[in-house]
Amino acid sequence: MLSSILSRASCATCKFCCSFRRQSLWETPLFPLKVVEKLSLPNEYGVVGEFRAVVDPQKSCAGRLVLENNYRTADPEEEVSCTFLDPQKGCILKPEDKPFDCSIWPLRIMNKDGELVIALTPTCPSIGAVPSQALNELIKSGLGEKILEYAKEHPYIIKDYRAGFPIIYL
Repeated sequence: MLSSILSRASCATCKFCCSFRRQSLWETPLFPLKVVEKLSLPNEYGVVGEFRAVVDPQKSCAGRLVLENNYRTADPEEEVSCTFLDPQKGCILKPEDKPFDCSIWPLRIMNKDGELVIALTPTCPSIGAVPSQALNELIKSGLGEKILEYAKEHPYIIKDYRAGFPIIYL
């Protein structure tokens, strides 16, 4: 979705969005239940994920990839990669199995004071903490509406707003 802003080559070498410190596990992407069922069993990817159910207030359900068991030390800065990240190839998931959160990274759909907003994750090494003019234009040219529509249909992907995330779109 953001290929006009982020180059595939830059993302493929970085993979920052595919690894998580303990304090960033809230950012672990959510998978629709039908994908959770597929990825929880031996599958075409050769990888089986461990998922935890996530239920939002509207009773929508999804699965969050369990990564807590993969840490080897008590170091809070230790990072653990997504189960579906191949260090050489990048994400091995087909587009239909990839979480929406991953498709819109470094954007996040957040609830701020009862309103849906699109915010920029300020830690993306390729974009940085300040939205560029090109990113703002992309969001305003229709991508923002698509993201908000998806969020309304799939409320489980909405995260609570966190201070420090620049709001790009209301």
